[in-house]
Amino acid sequence: MSAVEDKIAALGLKLPEVVPPLATYQPAVRSGSYVFTSGQLPMVDGALPATGKVGAEVSPEQAKELAATCALNALAAVKSVIGDLDKIQRVVKVVGFVASAPDFTGQPGVVNGASELLGEILGVKGVHARSAVGVAVLPIDAPVEVEIQVEVAE
Repeated sequence: MSAVEDKIAALGLKLPEVVPPLATYQPAVRSGSYVFTSGQLPMVDGALPATGKVGAEVSPEQAKELAATCALNALAAVKSVIGDLDKIQRVVKVVGFVASAPDFTGQPGVVNGASELLGEILGVKGVHARSAVGVAVLPIDAPVEVEIQVEVAE
């Protein structure tokens, strides 16, 4: 197991299997020294633990936890391309989408779930640029979706 996976285990987490695509795309692709993930839903064992809009059916606190699950799924997608998460040089960018009730404006706090987990796992290599976007609906009524871009060693 890699040092990154040891850190994941030390946090009481397990790197999941790559979430199978819901349509025609790859979970992650490499271009040069970068790996780009597709949007990752908070799937756990093939199912969404919650559905609906944040600020209505899903609390901001629960959505923050789901965003962390998305980040863990994104790391699994990265591993599927590079084989060893220790090759990550840094997380460059995180984009989080939050299916939001009309009056919900706490998208940055929700996406902090992904950012904070990446920081806990990768330390300074997990510091990144980020966008947190509120949207009307996400695939299969997921409350959150996260994609990441990482720079990796050649």
